[in-house]
Amino acid sequence: MPWLSFITGTIVDFRLGASHFDAVIHAATDTSPEAATKPMELLADITEGTRNLLAQVSTTGYKKFLFVSSGAVYGEQAANVAAISESSLLPADSTYTANSYGHGKRIAETLCLAGASANLPAPVIARCFAFVGPYLPEHLAPAQFVRDVLSKGEIILQGDGTPLRTYLDAGDLALWLLTLLARGKAGRAYNVGGTMAISIEELAKAVRDGLRPQAIVTALGTASNAPRQRYVADTTRAREELNLASWTPLRQSIERMAHAMESGR
Repeated sequence: MPWLSFITGTIVDFRLGASHFDAVIHAATDTSPEAATKPMELLADITEGTRNLLAQVSTTGYKKFLFVSSGAVYGEQAANVAAISESSLLPADSTYTANSYGHGKRIAETLCLAGASANLPAPVIARCFAFVGPYLPEHLAPAQFVRDVLSKGEIILQGDGTPLRTYLDAGDLALWLLTLLARGKAGRAYNVGGTMAISIEELAKAVRDGLRPQAIVTALGTASNAPRQRYVADTTRAREELNLASWTPLRQSIERMAHAMESGR
């Protein structure tokens, strides 16, 4: 697109030079499985990258700022907590290094908010949960299920299939984020996710039923130390303040994901 240009560098070392922006969206974080195996590097990328971004955009005159955070900032969700709201004070266990991503996002939220004391625009914070649809990373469960049912006619769950998630369509996600940027309240956090809790096994069966009804879904058992048994967002704030919703049915999201995979896009 003629209006699109690129700047070479990583989030921790890129330089803007003289530039002007109306708005900034900070969503740069490595979410790959490989990154999760290097918690110190991941933490540095998130925190130092956020510091560098704030420094680079400080003179650009931007008025709107969206920081794409994560529901991982809440830590492990207790079984008796039906859905996590933005006002939740659930502590993220700092000794649980497997959640370095969540720890880093929490620190980055604070850094972005602290920037307001230096006369930078306060961020609207989007705490993102789970999503389904085309073009999402292939290591995520929905993409794995779609790929396996298309290529093998079988979905094998390593665990018992009971962990719960709330999935929002990828297209809906894009509209949510743009709405938060345009109309979200600065300095305020909003959960971003679906409204219907569904287990991993139910998701696998939904993929099967929508794409290959004859395929087999097998749960092997309970994986040891499996994280995030419950990862369910309370999105009341976004729905009531900004009139956002889960518009796209799960089956349609799955079909779109499968079409994108089969067409190689």
